[in-house]
Amino acid sequence: MHFRKVTLVGVGLLGGSLGMALRRRGLADEVQGFVRRASSVAECLALGVVDRCSRNLAEAVVDADLVVLCSPVGQSPGLFREMSRHLSPDCLVTDVGSVKSDLVAEIEPLAQGAGVRFVGSHPMAGAEKSGPAHARADLFEGAVCVVTPTTASAPSAVLAIRSLWEAVGSRVLQMNPVLHDDLVARCSHLPHVVAAELANYVLSPVHPKEQSDLCAGGFRDTTRIASGSPEMWRDIALANRRHLSRVLGVFIEDLSEFRLALDAGDEKSIEDFFRQAKSRRDLRFPDPEP
Repeated sequence: MHFRKVTLVGVGLLGGSLGMALRRRGLADEVQGFVRRASSVAECLALGVVDRCSRNLAEAVVDADLVVLCSPVGQSPGLFREMSRHLSPDCLVTDVGSVKSDLVAEIEPLAQGAGVRFVGSHPMAGAEKSGPAHARADLFEGAVCVVTPTTASAPSAVLAIRSLWEAVGSRVLQMNPVLHDDLVARCSHLPHVVAAELANYVLSPVHPKEQSDLCAGGFRDTTRIASGSPEMWRDIALANRRHLSRVLGVFIEDLSEFRLALDAGDEKSIEDFFRQAKSRRDLRFPDPEP
């Protein structure tokens, strides 16, 4: 797996980390970044996350054999339209968005019209801190990356995108965009909403000032992801609102059942609730051997 020129459209945490991984592993002759602000150009070059950086999208993507949309999910279709006529024939294009159905449905026909190959992907390797200053060359090592082809995807393009993520250390899963969005609504988007509401409710100024003093390690760990970018999570929640709303409804029903058991003093139901949670969590994330 080797590219002549890779362009990263957006150089934040994921884009910067991918640039560092590509450079460290010698997977591209040139890694080019596209950013909006002049200060970001200087920052990206100083951090060494890319070889070159530009504020001109056409200049950034010209002659690239791989373009990765690392922009917020709501901006990716517009950016693709803007850059499409400047792409080389048969160029590979992918993205890193955490919601796939609408994005793939919008970009795929545009890519076909432009004579380029698009396959969606979602590296599940983010963090609560954003920006290239937090980028790491090893961010994708051991992380799951979901590749989301459709029946219209060229097999060679799917293989190339899978190989890209495997080359930077990811474990690749493949599924259709609709299934992806259904699954991440539960395991990624719902936990962010829950963490955000915990932070909103528990740390509300309506509570006594001592409330915050009692929030120790468990609360800190549980709400860590609430420190993510509000703008990014607004876009993600809205982009996946159909799936997220449904799973929120089920989650609220489950909490309501627990509350009923609590009000009734139902010891068995309450213990079963915690026992089942422990069993399922320990099965999925067993403690490492000493």
